[in-house]
Amino acid sequence: MKSKIKVGIIGYGTIGMGTAKILIENKDLISKRTGKEIILEKIVDLDITTKRDFQVDVSLLSTNIKDIIENDDIDIVVESIGGINPAKTFIETALKNRKSVVTPNKEVIAKHGRELMTLAEDNGVDLFFEAAVGGGIPIIRPLKMGIGANNIKEIFGIVNGTTNFILSKMADEGEDFGETLKEAQTLGYAEADPTADIEGFDSAYKLVILSTLAFGAKVDFENIYFEGITKITARDNMYANEFGYEIKLLVVGKEIDGNLELRVHPTFVPKSHPLANIKDVNNAIYVKGDFVGETMFYGPGAGAEPTGSAVVADIMDIAFSIDAPLNRRNLRTDFDVMNIIDQGQFVSEYFVRIDCADECGVLAAISGIFGKHEVSIKSALQKDQTAKGSELVVITHDVRESSILTAIKEIESLDTVFLVHKLIRVGV
Repeated sequence: MKSKIKVGIIGYGTIGMGTAKILIENKDLISKRTGKEIILEKIVDLDITTKRDFQVDVSLLSTNIKDIIENDDIDIVVESIGGINPAKTFIETALKNRKSVVTPNKEVIAKHGRELMTLAEDNGVDLFFEAAVGGGIPIIRPLKMGIGANNIKEIFGIVNGTTNFILSKMADEGEDFGETLKEAQTLGYAEADPTADIEGFDSAYKLVILSTLAFGAKVDFENIYFEGITKITARDNMYANEFGYEIKLLVVGKEIDGNLELRVHPTFVPKSHPLANIKDVNNAIYVKGDFVGETMFYGPGAGAEPTGSAVVADIMDIAFSIDAPLNRRNLRTDFDVMNIIDQGQFVSEYFVRIDCADECGVLAAISGIFGKHEVSIKSALQKDQTAKGSELVVITHDVRESSILTAIKEIESLDTVFLVHKLIRVGV
């Protein structure tokens, strides 16, 4: 029986630092709860001279990756550098060297998770990634075990703290996207290059992971329909509030008659729904099971210490089973092949904003086109808000997306219509 478990951390950025801090400051608590002494043996980073918010003994630091992935004394490797290369290579080498791996790297798991899980299984070690979704929120482990006896019918929620901060500020203060993004960057909530967050890539990676676990299906990044928040405006928020909604960037996964509907996009969420009240950088994930019903997981979605907490939880989980190679806790890799529903088959209510001429017959023409394509109008407002004429705002009843897209294309061809703004889906 191993009484000492040695850990190596690759990457001493935000998450690596948070992980190191917890392993050192809560060492006695962790040992008490696992029955093993978990020792931080080495940290590798290209930059070991810059002062961090949490300083470790210099003897722990190295710039040589071999000090971890080829070090026979190290049992568990934490990969926290992010991205695909060289992270994937480091993970593969560690697994082949029979070291368990913990990673918060959602991109590498979303794009290469199945092959890495198989590699871990083949070598009798673990690959855990609790921190890849939801920061400090425990969601991977509950999907694997806590509610694993359920057929999951839906999983949806807010999984990106940066976009939730931006949308919350826009709604609360009436600001437009650009100025709010700058504020998020100043506060450190958004990267200098925020593309992965604001264009929806980050949320899409996380939906791959969530839907793979929830539905036991082979889901690839290319299966995910996703949009970002860059086209959301202060006027959209004004109307959302007027109709009784908050705008949130949601991930949505549904199992419908053996098919999967997977999408990421801005959504009008009713103010009465708990997700509407998730503010700042917090995340919240809803899971609906056939027996458990509705459950919600809520908490900080990013940050050194919350994410580090999830990483260390995985380290502790591995420590429990490290002496039992035939009883690993990896996911099964025999995922089902399920049909992924095309975008045109999505069914939702929609918010549409149209700039049009303020003259007799325009509203009738637009309504006629909607009716022709079986788009039923639930609510409508017409205001004299544009330099050329009116602004028509519509919320539809449930309609197939292919139908409303066809209707919008025909409406755009009208001489009396100047601009149809971005469609926003309504409801959860």
